[in-house]
Amino acid sequence: MQEIYQIDNLDRDILNALMENARTPYAELAKRFAVSAGTIHVRVEKMKQAGIITGTKVQIDSKKLGYDVCCFIGVNLRHARDYPETIKQLTEFEEVVEAYYTTGNYSIFIKVMARSIEHLQDVLINKIQAVEAIQSTETLISLQAPIQRTVMP
Repeated sequence: MQEIYQIDNLDRDILNALMENARTPYAELAKRFAVSAGTIHVRVEKMKQAGIITGTKVQIDSKKLGYDVCCFIGVNLRHARDYPETIKQLTEFEEVVEAYYTTGNYSIFIKVMARSIEHLQDVLINKIQAVEAIQSTETLISLQAPIQRTVMP
């Protein structure tokens, strides 16, 4: 069983600050939390080694790039054994930005970003539903995303 890394209040503060702005200099964090920059560095390195911090990423406003339609698609497979190959094929479609192997009504639940409803229709017909192993899909179009956050430390 995987060991859970125990974080303390300083680790939590560092994580919250880096989640807000991953480019915050260690010296600034040190000043804010009344510790040395070396302490911040050591704590961050320990959290990286423990797999808590897995990297940093740039947040992109997809609408500014012309992707105005966000939707979620429930995918039903013909056979459970088709899962690995189906994921491999879905990975090839740039519009598929997330995928989850799920229980319940769907085998796979994916998030798709499209430029327009016409683009979404093309992606559905000519890409997703063209995958041989996919038996059926159900599409839910997102009207708004009022909550977007990660797990809080």
